Amino acid sequence: MDVFNGKLREIKAAEREKMKQLKFTDIINKENIISALQLTIGAVIAAFAVEEFLVPNHIFDGGVTGISMILEHYLKGVPLGLLIVILNLPFMIFGILKLGKKFIFKAIYSIIIFSVMTSVFGGFANATGDVFLATIYGGVFLGAGVGLVFRSGGCLDGTEVVAIYMSRKLSVSTSSIVFAFNVIIYATAGIVFGLDRGMYSLVMYFITSQVINVVEKGLDNTKSVMIITNRGDEIAEKILSELGRTVTFINGKGMISKDEKSILYCVITRGEIFELKKIIHSVPGSTFTTISDVSEIVGNHIKSEKVDDDDEDEKQPEKTSEIKPQKKP
Repeated sequence: MDVFNGKLREIKAAEREKMKQLKFTDIINKENIISALQLTIGAVIAAFAVEEFLVPNHIFDGGVTGISMILEHYLKGVPLGLLIVILNLPFMIFGILKLGKKFIFKAIYSIIIFSVMTSVFGGFANATGDVFLATIYGGVFLGAGVGLVFRSGGCLDGTEVVAIYMSRKLSVSTSSIVFAFNVIIYATAGIVFGLDRGMYSLVMYFITSQVINVVEKGLDNTKSVMIITNRGDEIAEKILSELGRTVTFINGKGMISKDEKSILYCVITRGEIFELKKIIHSVPGSTFTTISDVSEIVGNHIKSEKVDDDDEDEKQPEKTSEIKPQKKP
């Protein structure tokens, strides 16, 4: 234990020294500028959704924002933005202690922009007085704003900070914890403002969550494919020549037959599934294939052109860790 603690102290000391040597130009770079812009735009869009659609129609967001909206109804004259900042403050302190300063810095920045802009949009005319339209468009705009903030590593609500910490300690997902918080808030809103407002808020939350997924992950539904076959080289060569995808080879063995098998792994787009199935069916032999959704791709290999036989070598992607099939001698 003493050895472990000593090593941990060495690592922390090295990190502090690295932070001291960090230059201003290391902080103000293209990636951080883009991140700050996304956080700002996302917070502004979310504030627009809350003040122009949700607040005037008594439709409630979840988390701290939802609690602030309920309290604003009773604390006449207290701005919504001020309530959001005050109620989020203990969560931010908790986050600094438990989750690290970098994540919480982005969260604090996003929440401040969000709070200020709710006060700005509060002076504008309401977008609509129709509850149905407010539910739909409020959910869409709120989801777009929150999704942009999530993409940049920030958040707009302190309950998400607690949910992240709890998910690390418990065998429960962050989204499940956040949903549990929000159900309590929507139930409270239903009791105070009427059952229909609680139900509208729940519908808005569902729309928001779907839009968040689209904004955060994109519309390009990428698929991972795993093919177990005894004709691995032949299938891999066809995938390369017809789809322009390289393939990773994994060696396997059948449990019953004890035969050696090739397990091929590759990533394709949804539009290429039909062509892939044609390739698999065109090769005789025993083949078992699974196709799964991929939430995120790290790297630049997924987008590529088909490879012609004449210029195959010229169009091979240079940066790839995948193993290209080798013809057997």
